[in-house]
Amino acid sequence: MSRIREICSLSPIVPVLAISNQSSAMPVAQALVNNKLNVLEVTLRTEQALDVIKAMSAVEGAVVGAGTVLTPDQLLRVIDAGAQFAVSPGATDALLKAAMDQNFPLLPGVSSASDVMRVMDYGLDTLKLFPAQVVGGVKLLQSFSGPFPEIAFCPTGGVTLDNMTDYLSLKNVVCVGGTWLVPQGDLNEQSFLAIDTAAKMAFDKASLLSDV
Repeated sequence: MSRIREICSLSPIVPVLAISNQSSAMPVAQALVNNKLNVLEVTLRTEQALDVIKAMSAVEGAVVGAGTVLTPDQLLRVIDAGAQFAVSPGATDALLKAAMDQNFPLLPGVSSASDVMRVMDYGLDTLKLFPAQVVGGVKLLQSFSGPFPEIAFCPTGGVTLDNMTDYLSLKNVVCVGGTWLVPQGDLNEQSFLAIDTAAKMAFDKASLLSDV
């Protein structure tokens, strides 16, 4: 099993985080980890993202990665910041090669069969379907299971508490990613209890699948 698949297998849901206030980093991470959502994607959409990655990495049990990684230079910077994996919305040859050169776990974004085939050429077996709902969602993933039986996916983009189990019930889905767990309103108000509640609700709902 590849390292990126091992990471994705640690939690059914990967919270996608855009945190601009570094002081919120550790409380948010702790709330998520307390509810067994320990794989965290910190997007590079804020100026504080690298500092947030460093802070969250200090929370015991947290496996912190960087999202919205677009270039080889960004990849090197998130590695220096202590990220344990990287996520990209798409996949360029330059970024894929940089990840291979660094032997660093990368979850590259795909949205078509051609994307999947190109990324497979680099030896990757775990991919991010993005934006999942827009490009076909559950039906597209079902159609991928035939020609790509060895590939696992983390759908992100339009995944919510209401539809996440539709994705998680698929055999080729290892986890889902979503922003709904930590909305900007809760971050702005530092409503860590609300984040804790949302995380518990999501994990409990995901866990029902394994009990069936």
